[in-house]
Amino acid sequence: MNRIAIAGKTGIKQGLQLCKICGNYSLQVEHPTECPICLNEISQRKKNSLQKTWAFLITSIIFIFPANLYPITYLLKNNTLYPDTIFSGILSLVDSDMPGIALIVFVASIVVPFLKIIALAVIAFSVQNHWNLNPKKQLWAFYLIDWIGKWSILDLFVISIMVAVFDKGHLLSVYPGIAATSFTVVVLTTLFAANNFDTRLIWDAQTDE
Repeated sequence: MNRIAIAGKTGIKQGLQLCKICGNYSLQVEHPTECPICLNEISQRKKNSLQKTWAFLITSIIFIFPANLYPITYLLKNNTLYPDTIFSGILSLVDSDMPGIALIVFVASIVVPFLKIIALAVIAFSVQNHWNLNPKKQLWAFYLIDWIGKWSILDLFVISIMVAVFDKGHLLSVYPGIAATSFTVVVLTTLFAANNFDTRLIWDAQTDE
């Protein structure tokens, strides 16, 4: 059974559930767990959405510090190890007259991860504490985060480029540091945090009394 949602009221308030596969609206009382059109499993909201989002988000917050403070690579030259953090690598690029690549590395590896974590945390806090924030702006911010997240894995390739352009001599070997693993964890956990967040909770928080 299809119904048109009423403006200003959430699906829960109207007794409706939305199938994300075919887009069909159905009455909860008639089809509590299964879409009558495509037979896909449906529910009012993603189960434990906010809890899962916080779990992945807190993990990313924990790992972002070693990702930026510890060496991400060790360059071996003449039996001597030269550790490089993300930031020291950026400075090396600037000193090597490569400001363009340095800027890309800075944005992709430092600015974007921090902004993703901060934005997701604000949205999650807003939902959890029913802050009176504009829901449309929250959705816009979330979809921007989600879009950026799909390209987050490129951050790792940017770091590879950073390593490749380092001029430390002819006999050079590169080994990953603890920050490389931590940075990968940050990228993946922010992706999972966004993927597990149910955006319908934003509207629920605005209508709950």
